[in-house]
Amino acid sequence: MAFSDLKQLEEHLATRSYIDGYTPSQADVGVYNSVGSAPSASEYPNAARWYKHIASYASEHETLPGDKEASTKLFGGASSSAPAAEDDEDIDLFASDEEDDAEAERLKAERVKEYQAKKAGKAKTIAKSIVTLEVKPWDDETDMKALEDGVRAIEMPGLVWGLSKLVPIGYGINKLQINMVIEDELVSVDELQEKIQELEDYVQSSDVAAMQKL
Repeated sequence: MAFSDLKQLEEHLATRSYIDGYTPSQADVGVYNSVGSAPSASEYPNAARWYKHIASYASEHETLPGDKEASTKLFGGASSSAPAAEDDEDIDLFASDEEDDAEAERLKAERVKEYQAKKAGKAKTIAKSIVTLEVKPWDDETDMKALEDGVRAIEMPGLVWGLSKLVPIGYGINKLQINMVIEDELVSVDELQEKIQELEDYVQSSDVAAMQKL
C-alpha cells in the first residue's frame, strides 16, 4: 500500500477513515508528513477531511502505534509510471482501432463486457461517521479506568471504538474523550448514549463533541 499522488490518496480515503485500520497510526503520520500541507477541500474532499483529522492528533503523533520508518515511504513511493485504476468515465466504449472492422467490433464488445462486469461487481457504499464522545464522571474520585472499560465494553453492530484520552475540566476532575466509527444505518448515537448512561456508578453525563460523515 503506497500512494504516488493525491489522486490515489483521495480514492483510498473515499471509503476509509484512516490509511490503515480503524484508528490513527504511524501510517497516517507518515503520509500526513509527506503530504506536507492540507489538500484542496474542493478537489480532494476526502483527503482534506483526513488531513484535518490527523492534524488534531499532532501532540500524539510520536506515540501512535505502527512502523514509523516504513510509514515515511507510503506517499510518493509508488512508481509514477504505474497505471492508475480506470474510472468508469475513462472507459471508452466506442474506441476506434486501426484493425479491420471485425477486429474493432471484437475489441468494443470486450470493453462493453468489462465495463458491465465492473459495474456489477461494485459493492454498495456503506455510510459511516466518526464521532467524538465526551463522558463526564461524578467527581475526582471516580475510577476513570473502570469508566472507560465500561464504555468500551458496549458492543453494537457497526460500532468500532477508537483512541481516547482524559481531558481536565477543573478541580482535579477529568472527562473521557473517546472516538468511534459507526455505520449510520446500524448505530444510533442516542441509543449508545443511553447505554453509557446506564454506567451510573461512574457516569454523570455524556455529550457528542464532534460528528463527521466519512
